[in-house]
Amino acid sequence: MKISTKGRYATRVMLDLALHNTGQCIKVKDIAARQGISEKYLEQIISVLNKAGYVKSVRGAQGGYRLAKAPEEYTVGMILRLTEGSMAPVSCLEEDAEVCGRCETCETLPVWKKLQEAISQVIDNVTIAELMKNVSQDISSVHLNLAQRRER
Repeated sequence: MKISTKGRYATRVMLDLALHNTGQCIKVKDIAARQGISEKYLEQIISVLNKAGYVKSVRGAQGGYRLAKAPEEYTVGMILRLTEGSMAPVSCLEEDAEVCGRCETCETLPVWKKLQEAISQVIDNVTIAELMKNVSQDISSVHLNLAQRRER
């Protein structure tokens, strides 16, 4: 399974909105510049997030986007399922899948079930708030490394 750019970018957009939340709306052009995503593609992604109610939009000169809820309320799994669809590693494990004639005798099905459980365990337990902490830790380590280099 491979996560498309749409899923990866949507996750980055949600993180960007959380990190740059000042109470004001954030313009698409600012997000696009920070994330290195074309504005046109970003508008398509943010439209999906907006329709799902993950972000709120405001029109006008002071308009833009902001998260609809707190960063703790969004998991990576929610964002990926919205943009990617099913995260099942094989079609027979998708929610509305037709029952496969081999399900009862499929020797490999337990492996696919375990893989699906592992994927869900990760993506459904990582929130945007946790990703924000990772960014803060990354920034702290960069500053620490720079300080150590200066001391040499």
